[in-house]
Parts: sequence; structure tokens; C-alpha cells
Amino acid sequence: MKISGFTMGKNALKLYYPMRHSVESILPQVDEFVVVLGDSDPDDRTRAEIEAIGSEKIRIIDTVWDIEKYPRGMEHAHQTDIAMDHCSGDWLFYLQSDEVVHERDLEVIRKRCEELLDNRSVEGLLFRYRHFWGDYRHVQDGHCWYRKEIRIVRNLPDLHSWESAQSFRRIPEFDGLNYRQQEGTHKLKVAEVNAEIFHYGWVRPPRVMQNKIKAFRTNHRGYAAVAAQEAKHHFDQIFDYGNLARYTQYKGTHPAVMKPWIEKFDWKDQLRFSGPLISKNPFRAKHDLFKYRLISWIEKHLLGGRRLGEFKNYKLLKSLSLIH
Repeated sequence: MKISGFTMGKNALKLYYPMRHSVESILPQVDEFVVVLGDSDPDDRTRAEIEAIGSEKIRIIDTVWDIEKYPRGMEHAHQTDIAMDHCSGDWLFYLQSDEVVHERDLEVIRKRCEELLDNRSVEGLLFRYRHFWGDYRHVQDGHCWYRKEIRIVRNLPDLHSWESAQSFRRIPEFDGLNYRQQEGTHKLKVAEVNAEIFHYGWVRPPRVMQNKIKAFRTNHRGYAAVAAQEAKHHFDQIFDYGNLARYTQYKGTHPAVMKPWIEKFDWKDQLRFSGPLISKNPFRAKHDLFKYRLISWIEKHLLGGRRLGEFKNYKLLKSLSLIH
């Protein structure tokens, strides 16, 4: 059995993505690791960080992003597909550059891959998610935040990254352009793995978070739309994470590879632990809207955590479910 790891990014270190630590977290359990790096700014040092890992397993592929050809975030999926195309494993283990795996889960993941290798009905493995918010002790676990997602898939020719690279689908006869198409696509048949992804995409110094949001909106809305928002000073203020005291606290351990990254945390004095729950940002987060705050309260306090109308981009093979 061969497992390939893969990821992609652009200006990752400059935008405070822990890509190096993401790669290092699963490097012991993969036979190769493909890193696709876009045409980053001259002051971004992501390549140097990846090269400093010093592993012969790692291959870096250079690309150029084209958000005119792949608008609405689809360049993320396109770049993910490029990385997949360079993988040769039986299983392909995808981590976005802000996702990290805890060392306690590595052997569990490998054993699950071995167990299901010859079961061709399984097209992917489903992981639990933990979404950190603002710092390393608070998490988002409301209605708007996905609880599970596919991160290991089989090496199949018609399997592609989907939408803005959040997940995967089978897309027969794919034209290589419309990563948001739904007609003619198929959700993957997946089995659960008793492991979780630590998602750090919303833990950054508040000023850097504004830069990340600007880059993200550029990839989804285009250069002209973001230029218009810049003219209205939408990216000028310090990002407000809201009242962190109102969010769920995390009291467990973080992946060991994240230790040097977490030690750089120095923006506690820019966070709020009192006052309104809702942030003051010009771009209102979905979880700040009254509708979704109400739904989250109902789910947590009246439904015992069961989600209402939860979107699942997969078909869970219940016969292969884990015994909890």
C-alpha cells in the first residue's frame, strides 16, 4: 500500500498559513508528498520553509494562478487537482495548508487505509473537524461550520477537487474548467476514520487576517470587485473575532508539530473577551447572522447537537461505520 500526501498554496507563509507544520504532521505516514506552490509574492518564504524540512519524500511543483479562468474560488480546486495529478499512491491524503493532523491519529489512519484498501466500494475516508477561532483555545462548532469532510481519496481518474477545494466528487468526462458543476457529478462513497483535522485557518494576528480575507475575496470575487471594496476602506480596520468568551473552549492538546507555531501567538491583547458576541467587521460572517445563531442555539440546547439540514458532500457507508 502506498499513500501520497498533497497540498497546494500561494503566499502561504505571508498569509500566516502553517503549511510547513501541516506537511510535517503526516509526513511520517506517507510515501511521498506533493506540494504545489503558486506564483507567490517575492517576500513570501513558503518555498524556503518547505525545503527546510529536508525530506526526500517532498516534491515541489511550481504553478501560476489564473482566477480569470477559474473564478469564484475554483482556482483552489484547480490547484488541488494539479497536486493530485502528480501523486502515485493508492490513497491520496489531502491537507490544506491550514490543516494539521495530531500524531496520536497517525497509526489509526494508516490501519484504516490498510483495512479498506481492497474494498473498492470505499472511495474516500471521512475525518472529524475542529475549527479554531481567534486563538488556540476557542473553537467554532455552530451550524455554519462543517463537522466532517473527506481528506483521503482513492487515486481514480474521474475523481476531482470540487467547488473551492473544500471536498471531492467524481466528475466523469470533466472539462477541466467548471469545478462548481453539480449536474453529472457524484458524491463519493466514504467510510469514517477515527481521526480529526485541526483547522487553524481562522487563527491569525488580526491585521494579517484582514490580508487573508482580501486574498480570499480576490480569488472568489475577482480583482475589480476587491479594488472597489478597497476604495471604500473595507480592509482598513483590525479584524474583530467577536467575544471569544462566548465560544466553546478547547482544553485538549495540539499536534506536537504546531508547538513552534503556537509559541508565536502574541495578539491576545487584540482579542475581545467581553462585549457583544457579534463582530464589528465590514464583512459579516455567516455565523454572526441572527438566523444561524438561532439555529445553532436550537441544535445545541434542544436537539442534543443534532444538525438541522446539514449538508453532506458524501455518501457514508454505514456498514463500515466505526464503533464509538
